[in-house]
Amino acid sequence: MKHELILAGVDIGNSTTEVSIARVSNEHTEFLSQYLTKTTGIKGTIENVKGIQFALNKAAAHANLKLEQIDKIRINDAVPVIGDLAMDMISETIITESSMIGHNPDTPGGSGLGVGETVLVESLFDELDKRKDYVVIISKNIDFEWASMCINKSFNEDISIKGAIVQNDDGVLIYNRLINKIPIVDEVALIEKVPLGKIAAVEVAQPGYSVRSLSNPYSLATVFQLSAEETTKISPIAKAVVGNRSAVVIRTPAGEVVDRKIKAGKLILIGPRQSVEADVTDGASTIMEKYEQLEDLVDLKGEKGTNVGGMLNGLRQELANLTSQRVDNIQISDFLAVDAVIPTSVKGALAGEVTMESGVALASMVKTDQLPVERVAKELEEKLALHVEVGGIEAEMAIRGALTTPGTGKSIAILDMGGGSTDAALVHNNGSITSTHLAGAGDMVTMLINSELDLGDKELAERIKKFPLGKVMSLFHMQLEDGTIHFSKAPYPPHTFGRVVIREGNELTPITNASITSIEKVREVRRSAKKRVFVTNTIRALKRVSPTNNLKHLSYVVMLGGSALDFEIPQMITEELFKYGIVAGFGNIRGTEGPRNAVATGLILSSSRGEVPV
Repeated sequence: MKHELILAGVDIGNSTTEVSIARVSNEHTEFLSQYLTKTTGIKGTIENVKGIQFALNKAAAHANLKLEQIDKIRINDAVPVIGDLAMDMISETIITESSMIGHNPDTPGGSGLGVGETVLVESLFDELDKRKDYVVIISKNIDFEWASMCINKSFNEDISIKGAIVQNDDGVLIYNRLINKIPIVDEVALIEKVPLGKIAAVEVAQPGYSVRSLSNPYSLATVFQLSAEETTKISPIAKAVVGNRSAVVIRTPAGEVVDRKIKAGKLILIGPRQSVEADVTDGASTIMEKYEQLEDLVDLKGEKGTNVGGMLNGLRQELANLTSQRVDNIQISDFLAVDAVIPTSVKGALAGEVTMESGVALASMVKTDQLPVERVAKELEEKLALHVEVGGIEAEMAIRGALTTPGTGKSIAILDMGGGSTDAALVHNNGSITSTHLAGAGDMVTMLINSELDLGDKELAERIKKFPLGKVMSLFHMQLEDGTIHFSKAPYPPHTFGRVVIREGNELTPITNASITSIEKVREVRRSAKKRVFVTNTIRALKRVSPTNNLKHLSYVVMLGGSALDFEIPQMITEELFKYGIVAGFGNIRGTEGPRNAVATGLILSSSRGEVPV
């Protein structure tokens, strides 16, 4: 009989998979190595095996072991968490025979509002009606000097030119050569789609300002002589150009707006004794208040034929496919709803404009039987020819790992903040542990940032979440997000000039979206997303593990997990918990690992040979 065993603890998370290897005897536990890699597939599914194998091989190599020397592998009871967006209203607005341009070219010309009938610059040599006002269309094959000459000729002949739409980046060049100054919007790529002979409104704001008239639905109503009903329908145009320095709106007399709307729908929260309904349009706070009315959540369903119903049904179907279970066996055991701003495309636009609609973001935790993670264990056992078992509840394993942090005692609560879930656990005086497992963590923050900044790039949103910002102001100086100025000995790369950048150490990643020019806006979205998810879930989780449901009866909280490494989340939570007299800080597992590796460490310590009394 062996006097000591080589054990491996495997923590499968939504974002990362962590492994720890230790030599365990009755008297002593010696940790040999650890490794972290990205999770392959959705947490708790067969796809995880590939990532686990990779991490185990790396950790074994770091410990100078062969994989077959490991006596037992313990994996956590992994529960999948999936997040998605449920819009207040998906409004697909189709502007028939109408067009809109609302973008921010670097060099629009002039300022003010001009309204007139669209006409090609080549047509200025034709006989035009002097009683009308005109907006000139200048395509890319027209030289700016020739275009300026044509417009000036028209001015001299008493032809009323009120504005210009230009395909090339020639707005300022044309403006500087005109005898009468008019607003000019340039860099319009799809100028061939601008209808001719129709009434157009062109507006350019002064530098540092945004358009006022075309971003106001009542100003649009004045310009185009709209009825009250037409004004209501045309309002997405005004919303789409808010904050832009320049805009053009063109509308034909026959133009009409058709709305096709899918309702956000209602959530049906099913408890053990009662069910309650919550309308998504009432907002996240109302939804979560309804949730608190339930003793416990048995399942969550969405109203059929609505956006939220389709979203939840899709989530169930995806997990049913991954776990080879029936759809009706998949239940939602927890969810987090937070208010969000969701971009909605406006059909009929020439520059891909969007309006920002209020909505609700949902993170859902899916409850299945233990079969999926048991299948992961069985698959891993077959591939490696090693003994594999599913360990205890994730939060309880985390607290056992947290107790290896120097300075901690038995009467602590832990917050394990990962990619998909926020877990909490509390050790009672009698040694028993109360734990909870809640939906919503780092992945939800990434989703909110991606949506609210309209990035369309999850990798970029993840970087914005993780790192501080700056704005390159010149060759050698950059404004940091706290307002201070940083000077560099070496010149900054040319592609970062004038851009908001993500500061990853010495590497600068520019945010190239034309609509993002303000460092304050990006910072506010990032910090707001973190507070809405992590501060909200911290309070929810700690209330659930507190014996009295009162945070003031907790004394010490240790933060764990990948999100505890964030440069601002721990401070946000510390500030919030200070209001309740709680001492909070991030852990240092085994005195060496920081807030990571708690669950993997706990899985080893809670095994039959290596139990740490709590």
